[in-house]
Amino acid sequence: MSKSVIVVAGGRGTRIKSEFPKQFIDIQGFPILMHTISVFYKYDKSIKIIVVLPSNQFEFWEMLCAKYRFTVAHQLVAGGSARFFSVQNGLRYADTELIAIHDGVRPFVSVSTVEQCFAAASQYGAAVPVVEVTESIRVVELDESRAVERNNYRLVQTPQIFRSEIIQNAYKQNFKEAFTDDASVVESAGHKIFLTQGNPENIKITRPVDLKIAETLLGNTVAL
Repeated sequence: MSKSVIVVAGGRGTRIKSEFPKQFIDIQGFPILMHTISVFYKYDKSIKIIVVLPSNQFEFWEMLCAKYRFTVAHQLVAGGSARFFSVQNGLRYADTELIAIHDGVRPFVSVSTVEQCFAAASQYGAAVPVVEVTESIRVVELDESRAVERNNYRLVQTPQIFRSEIIQNAYKQNFKEAFTDDASVVESAGHKIFLTQGNPENIKITRPVDLKIAETLLGNTVAL
């Protein structure tokens, strides 16, 4: 089945305390976003890669591609006012049978996780990678909290992968605050989500400590 990936990269770096967007921060010789794109290229060199960025970052990104001699083919698409609208914009250019949606600042997704998600989406229509919760968790309600059984919960990652007709139809809905990821959009449209095993190191880089972890995880890995 034909495949595409929409890499959503609209972060501003405020929580990470960076002077410029976090997806452009250099780690082990390349910007984070290049490491992320390279995983999908490594998985399948024929995959269609769509990168969604704020339009005012296009020129800077193109300058970075020239500076780092980054030649992986991809299509730039302007983002929206929120992630939901950025994905909507990217979907206009995703003309394949299977469509993956991935956070631009998750450069540590493994090729095997990507492979498993595409296989599951092909079979079940909607696949999302998750990992087990390893710490105790509590639910906070107003001024009270209570312990809950952690085995009943999972941490959700990306890429979240769907058959084209499912994700395209789901994003015809009006935006809701409850839409925290693509799976929640698809679920709202009446489709069941199949869970696959993610990889624990597939963190989303959002805080300063995540950069320290990223430097350790990348080691001598380089973008293609």
